Amino acid sequence: MKISLIILTFILLTSCQTNGQGKMENHAKLTSKIDSIISENKFNGVISISTDSIDIYSKSFGFSDLENKTKIDIKDQFVIGSISKQITAVLILREYEKGKIGLNDTIGKYLTEISQPWAKLVTIHQLLTHTHGITDLDKPLEFKEGSQFHYSQLGYELLAQILQKVTRKTFRGLSTELFDKYGLKNTFHPKNKVYKNLVKGYEENENGILEFTKNSLYNFVAAGSFISNLEDLKRWNQLLFSEKLVKKETLELMKTKYATRIHPIFETVEYGYGLLFKDGEQNIQIGALGYAPGFVSACYYYPQTNLNLVVLENTANNLNDFKKTFIVHTEIMELIRKRTPNNGYN
Repeated sequence: MKISLIILTFILLTSCQTNGQGKMENHAKLTSKIDSIISENKFNGVISISTDSIDIYSKSFGFSDLENKTKIDIKDQFVIGSISKQITAVLILREYEKGKIGLNDTIGKYLTEISQPWAKLVTIHQLLTHTHGITDLDKPLEFKEGSQFHYSQLGYELLAQILQKVTRKTFRGLSTELFDKYGLKNTFHPKNKVYKNLVKGYEENENGILEFTKNSLYNFVAAGSFISNLEDLKRWNQLLFSEKLVKKETLELMKTKYATRIHPIFETVEYGYGLLFKDGEQNIQIGALGYAPGFVSACYYYPQTNLNLVVLENTANNLNDFKKTFIVHTEIMELIRKRTPNNGYN
């Protein structure tokens, strides 16, 4: 009996050591491949790949201020572009869970000052999914509500206005409360003016020269102008997909396919509530890309492997071809997507 127990213990220890060694080898291979992607492309920013407890890859490249050659820090803050939309979606859905907002409610129920007839037709669901047809508050709909997809920043601004009416708080105050409650200490509504480590954003001009852009925060905040960093976006993924920000049933609504877009990078992509995914890949790769002038971002979660990917860049190159602008982000995404749970990451 003692001999059998010794043998079993030896087998278990050997198995654990082998699995641990296998994971380390896989991590090393992944790191090497990402380093190769970086070396073959222009990249100035920060990258993180992690599980809840392990940082697999965490590196910074280049400068936060090109003119003064200030080295970028892994904790620096970036404008996160359309990654902001899932924050706004969560704020809407938290009020939905309280019974204060109905997803099929028309926007006219809340924004009574809009006099257009479509205010009594367009729903909150359609604002969340870019299927509303609103192009201007003073113009008719571009198409019948709910019948088509047209990517819209204005739709998310209207969601922010609805939140203000429902909560009787400013969108800045409401979002700040959320960040404070969940320990997102480096995530800000830009009007808070308390962020200290926001890097400068640069865009390539027609001569291929990077120039500082001053309009990075000009978009509607709810659609594309929140500020955050690697650590907070990693934590955001952990909170969201562990059902701490919204309930399980509500998270499933966020992950449901509602509309298909012909995308400038992905060709076709499905839209949930603030989250993007290829058809049938909600449980493989889900998240969002973000673009604001001078800032190129990606924030994705990989449910099968429990991996978080965050890529934040403050130089925007090749703006005439967004596939090239996002080349580092998408090549790393594809690299991770192809890896299965059997590769040692679960």
